[in-house]
Amino acid sequence: MKLFYKPGACSLASHITLRESGKDFTLDGVDLMKKRLENGDDYLAINPKGQVPALLLDDGTLLTEGVAIMQFLADSVPDRQLLAPVSTISRYKTLEWLNYIATELHKGFTPLFRPDTPEDFKPTLRALLEKKLQYVNASLKDDQWIGGSRFTIADAYLFTVLRWARAVKLNLEGLDHIASYMKRVAERPTVAAALKAEGLN
Repeated sequence: MKLFYKPGACSLASHITLRESGKDFTLDGVDLMKKRLENGDDYLAINPKGQVPALLLDDGTLLTEGVAIMQFLADSVPDRQLLAPVSTISRYKTLEWLNYIATELHKGFTPLFRPDTPEDFKPTLRALLEKKLQYVNASLKDDQWIGGSRFTIADAYLFTVLRWARAVKLNLEGLDHIASYMKRVAERPTVAAALKAEGLN
């Protein structure tokens, strides 16, 4: 398998999941501005969406969209318990978090990274995100991982998105549960390996 990624982008969640899965894979970096791979090849010829992540399977199938990639990987290694079995409430609680992270957090950060977002609108965007992070912080009060006692693909995604908070100047004061959580996730060998491979600290 090959993961197309950009260092520190949302593709980090799929990268972490791959390492958690124990599967063999390679990485291929993407310049999202130029839509080119590290060797200069046209990324759009592989993934017409032009975004990351994208996972090229051994049979030539291309899978895109991070949440789909993470679920595929988790379901392919049920013994790793990265996602609970079908028809269990634990699975749907994880999917609930995946949807929240994707729609309420990830998409909330996006305009703060865009150069065409008016500067006078950014404080409003930050305030909305900070309120949502208070909810996340409260949700981590009694659990080691988001939504329970086991690390799941939701944690891979949440960790990835929360890493962007300082870059967009969010106020994280008082979010002690998030701070402890981020340290806990970063200390996992798989996560540390993914960060190192992407040149992140």
